[in-house]
Amino acid sequence: MKIARARLIGPVGNEAYAATAVALSFFVFAYSFRFGQVSILAYYALWLPLVAVDYRRVLGNYTRYGWIFAFAIFACLSVFWSQAPGVSARAGLQYLSHVVCALIAMRVVDTRTLVRGGLIGTGLVLLFSLAFGVYHLDPLDGTYSFVGAFASKNQLGFYASLAVLFAFAALFLGAERGIWKLGAGGSVLIALYCLKASQSATSVLTTVAIAGLCLALRALEMLAPKQRKTLFMVLAVTAVLVLVAGAYGGGYEMVLGAFGKDATLTGRTYLWQQGIEAAHQAPAIGLGYQAFWVQGFAEAERLWDAFFIGTRSGFHFHNTFIAATVETGLIGCLLLTMVLLVTMAGHLRRLLSTAHDLEALVLFTVAALLAVRTFVEIDILNPYHVGSFLLYFAAGKLADTRRNLARHPVALRRHEAVPA
Repeated sequence: MKIARARLIGPVGNEAYAATAVALSFFVFAYSFRFGQVSILAYYALWLPLVAVDYRRVLGNYTRYGWIFAFAIFACLSVFWSQAPGVSARAGLQYLSHVVCALIAMRVVDTRTLVRGGLIGTGLVLLFSLAFGVYHLDPLDGTYSFVGAFASKNQLGFYASLAVLFAFAALFLGAERGIWKLGAGGSVLIALYCLKASQSATSVLTTVAIAGLCLALRALEMLAPKQRKTLFMVLAVTAVLVLVAGAYGGGYEMVLGAFGKDATLTGRTYLWQQGIEAAHQAPAIGLGYQAFWVQGFAEAERLWDAFFIGTRSGFHFHNTFIAATVETGLIGCLLLTMVLLVTMAGHLRRLLSTAHDLEALVLFTVAALLAVRTFVEIDILNPYHVGSFLLYFAAGKLADTRRNLARHPVALRRHEAVPA
């Protein structure tokens, strides 16, 4: 039996395979620590064999993706100065191969299929957590919270936030119709329950912010591109002023108090301080990719003990910029930040310049969610994580769109001229 190439490498005609592959990838990212190396091999098996089907179509021209690969390559090079060379070598190659898989997915999965796969994947992750999840005691604040099948309530909350985002794309952004909208409604209910049970302030606040952003951007699309840019600038400046006024007017303490948090964010401010001090050891190039949290190293052991991490693993600085600077120095931090900011700015420009661009709307919202979480999590710094997968997926879509627009500028002008 011969299978048509379009059934695998579409993106038109391969919706069933692509949505399934995205959903299973999300599940692997969530629970690979439970199922081990077999699940990681299954993730690679979903994407890498597509290269053999049509390598030109699946890989494209990687010379255009230099800015996308920059951090991953630097992470691999850190093996030459790492304080744990073996750890950095393995982790660097894992991250680089993870980026390749995300770019392969970008080439064969369109936005509508990503939304469908995201709905299925986050739904499976949350249902699995509800079925096999547990409550954990936080020794720092003495409270119990639902962590699901994860080791951290923040990861459960992150998948709940993603479920809400993809549901909004299906319900309000025009990505889906019919039965998919019913599934999106059910996904929202499950996600809201998980957010409430996890009591993750980070996830609740980011979910509310991203949901509001989705609705605001959808409303902006009703305007012509020229007026849309002006109104967006006004709203952005107003939002910044409101945040600054709230911070200086006591709003920061009120929000923390509503979630039962203290001014130290349950010890995170101390952890950030320790990370900044660790970054001073090698400020330019860092200590080596993933070479800080290594068993047997004095500083890592001290912090694990201070935060009651008995497993001596799965812990981090709860800030992407600090963690990246500790491991890869200011150079690595700037390279990773470049990928995130260029991706956000590029999709925002598309969103504000064209009459209706569903892909830019969805991917900008995803990038905005990841950007907000960088201050308290490290979603884009590690391999086999849904955050880094989505970041490089969105970055690859932007790079391909720029190339297509460079080839067809007349089509771009016509697209921008379509009235909203």
